[in-house]
Amino acid sequence: MDRPLVTVCRDCCCGSPRKHPDVDHAGQVARLRQALGAAGVRVSGSLDACARSNIVVVHPTPSARRAGARPVWLGYLLDDAVIDDLTAWVEAGGPGVAPLPAILELYLTKAPAGQG
Repeated sequence: MDRPLVTVCRDCCCGSPRKHPDVDHAGQVARLRQALGAAGVRVSGSLDACARSNIVVVHPTPSARRAGARPVWLGYLLDDAVIDDLTAWVEAGGPGVAPLPAILELYLTKAPAGQG
């Protein structure tokens, strides 16, 4: 199935219990992998957006990318409810296929220079 790819930053700030002690960082990744399949979720080192941790990038499907869709960067993903909203959007098709839910618009962030 043509499906978006989700990249979850887990490095110095994103995924850090020191910076976000009340967040179950491993649990977030596990929930995404359970809902989207292990192949649909990858963990990355620093994405250079530490001030907005936890960062997640949703990459459009190859067909949506060919039609002009671009990766969507989301920051401050710190609670389970927003992970559920993210999962539902990705399952609906993600960038270029399904409209970004209004709740996720609150988490939109820009890719650092040179990425995106």
